[in-house]
Amino acid sequence: MFNTLITPRQLAARLGGPALVVIDCRFDLGRPDWGEREYLRARIPQARYAHLDRDLSGAITSCTGRHPLPSPQALAERLSHWGIDERSQVIAYDQGPGAYAARLWWLLRWMGHPQVAVLDGGLGAWQAQGLPMEEGASSVPAPRLARFEARPDEGQVAHTAEIERALAQGALARREWVLVDARAADRFAGRNETLDPVAGHVPGACNHPFADNLSEGRFLPAAALRERFERLLAGRPAEAVICMCGSGVTACHNLLALEVAGLSGARLYAGSWSEWIRDPQRPVAKNSS
Repeated sequence: MFNTLITPRQLAARLGGPALVVIDCRFDLGRPDWGEREYLRARIPQARYAHLDRDLSGAITSCTGRHPLPSPQALAERLSHWGIDERSQVIAYDQGPGAYAARLWWLLRWMGHPQVAVLDGGLGAWQAQGLPMEEGASSVPAPRLARFEARPDEGQVAHTAEIERALAQGALARREWVLVDARAADRFAGRNETLDPVAGHVPGACNHPFADNLSEGRFLPAAALRERFERLLAGRPAEAVICMCGSGVTACHNLLALEVAGLSGARLYAGSWSEWIRDPQRPVAKNSS
């Protein structure tokens, strides 16, 4: 069973297996239709497509961030449609770094399905090794009848009210909770906000850009990841970590990296920065934490 990462060669050797489901998660926040267009042009053989906004997120409201979690029922229906059930080994990939694929990885684990892994290096690594591509009209067979049983673990999710309480009680300042923001350093510091109407970060948060988990587009070795995260933890357990980002997507990359490092138990602040700033009364910090 693969439950964190899989290499291109490992995936290629398993293509066509009866329990294997491959999901293409390519996406571009600035061009929401780009990933699906690229999927229709060429993809890993027998892959199905997952759209971040349509399939891996719920409806946006006046209180949510940009990519709220889908309802467990809606997500279970979509997973069933893709032919995923308790027997399935799911492999998610995107254009390379894994930020969007990690969102599906986390969603499946949240729903009680640990048999999911991200293709390390994504489609870029697959193509660099000369592995087969399927071009033009999809030849994906109709999914076998499947019924995905949703078993969401709400213990994996942190909510805005909890972050507010931790801030008010000083738990973030004392690092009793380690709130880790996956955005790039300039966005975290409030110097270059490109997606949200308010710049900055939650007071007391620390910054670990998800790109720091990578070297040449692939995840760092487990030991290197563990060393980096243990510096952030400073002796605290991984269960003290809450991961966030702009909208709860790239935060999943840090959660995957923690799992690769053998540091299990961190949670996702699903609303993240774009939900935090919905209320102008919530405090905002700038520059370093």
